[in-house]
Amino acid sequence: MSTPGGTLTRTAVVTGARRGIGRAIALKLARDGCNVAILDLPLSAATASQLGSDPLDELRQEIETLGRSSVAICADVANEEDVKNAVQATVSNLGGLDIMVANAGIAVPDRLVDGTLENFDRVMSVNVTGVLLCYKYAAIEMIKQGRGGRILGAASIASKIGTPGMLSYTASKFAVRGITQSAAVELARHKITVNCYAPNAVDTPMLADLAEHASKDSNMRGNFDKFVDMIPAGRVGTPEEVAELAAFLASERAGYITGQTISVNGGMHMD
Repeated sequence: MSTPGGTLTRTAVVTGARRGIGRAIALKLARDGCNVAILDLPLSAATASQLGSDPLDELRQEIETLGRSSVAICADVANEEDVKNAVQATVSNLGGLDIMVANAGIAVPDRLVDGTLENFDRVMSVNVTGVLLCYKYAAIEMIKQGRGGRILGAASIASKIGTPGMLSYTASKFAVRGITQSAAVELARHKITVNCYAPNAVDTPMLADLAEHASKDSNMRGNFDKFVDMIPAGRVGTPEEVAELAAFLASERAGYITGQTISVNGGMHMD
């Protein structure tokens, strides 16, 4: 990621950047000196009208106030053309691609006995296909550039242990670990590292949505409360704590770390 003539300003893509962990990672990378392309789904007309302004565009402006360049891209990570075009838009607007953070994901509660195939396919489409496509098109660009790179994916504690009431989500995060390990082996000779960050409960809108669902579902309420109580640190994590790990894995200092899924979980699970 450095050029013979000096240090190159690195460019990152962060998906699922409108809120939560993705937003925190985008800001951390900008503070670390990266130009950042931020990507998320288009807002529905109703949501856009309710909010008045798009938080994704507000994030772009915040990154620019830090003295970095940014571009906001509306795209669906599960759509191959969208991902391909997003990578090309990043290169065209920001001059290259050095870091891909495939952060976008969804969590929809379901159980084996009463979950639907429709729900399973939806979760796998975003969490697995989306990561695969981001990895693929980032790798193609990084190989073409010939200066190495960093690829990161969003795993979870659910990529390491079974999670009751979250069957599709758990399956998707185990898949992300597998894709990450295989990609790491394939890309190592190109000086491209591929790793995952694996949080547990993090104070994000996604966690709030899950908590609300659990409060209304007697089958999940006990599981959710028990899950939070099992954290030795006695609290949930913050998006900024996850962003610190992601930023390190995206840095040049992490050049000998690849194929790893690193936990950020307050001691809840230890490898």
